[in-house]
Amino acid sequence: MSVKQKPVKVLFVCLGNICRSPTAHGVFQGLVEQASLTTCITVDSAGTGDWHIGHPPDRRMTTSAKERGYNLSSLRARQVSVADFYEFDLILAMDNSNLSDLLAMQPSDGKASLALFLDYADAAVEEVPDPYYGGPEGFEDVLDLVEDGSRGLLAALQSTTAG
Repeated sequence: MSVKQKPVKVLFVCLGNICRSPTAHGVFQGLVEQASLTTCITVDSAGTGDWHIGHPPDRRMTTSAKERGYNLSSLRARQVSVADFYEFDLILAMDNSNLSDLLAMQPSDGKASLALFLDYADAAVEEVPDPYYGGPEGFEDVLDLVEDGSRGLLAALQSTTAG
């Protein structure tokens, strides 16, 4: 990736922005930092709902992520805005419901491309399940899927912007 080009801006979106999307934010940000691409790729996360605005990620998600070396403590939930469709290049939804909500609010002249996050994963599933109402294993499953999708997304971004 060329440092001279404008950074690629990626937004991860789930329902409340306290479990899946902040995890994708933290994991992908970690990969971007490890690859020394922070000047080439910027990362954020948001939710389609407004009930968790300003809250940190779910403590169970934060704990599971920390055990794998990801720090989510600085993240705070926010809601997707129309401005995001002009600000970001790529908006990645965690599930089909989130994608449907995003497509419904996308302005016709917005520049962002929308897709499911796991389109970039090797996993045989297309959605990152919401672990909120489940047990601890759900948070581990989310991390497995997010790590897979993040590796694929980074590889895709590197290949499309190489040169």
